[in-house]
Amino acid sequence: MDTWNAELDAIGLLCPLPVLKARKQLQALETGEILRMDADDPAALIDVPHFCTEAGHALVAQEDHGAHQTYWIKKG
Repeated sequence: MDTWNAELDAIGLLCPLPVLKARKQLQALETGEILRMDADDPAALIDVPHFCTEAGHALVAQEDHGAHQTYWIKKG
């Protein structure tokens, strides 16, 4: 994905911090804007999609880069 409105580096943070920081950053965005988040916590693979579903956001893309993952979350 080529465009986003905010970026979050959650590399080195363990559960539940990536999701908590994403929630806080998404609060500052307008509906429909996109947060790009990098995380290396293995639990994020489960936590981020679950958070998006529960909070009404859309996980529009996810990429695995080996050592970390990148998530694009569209604020609902």
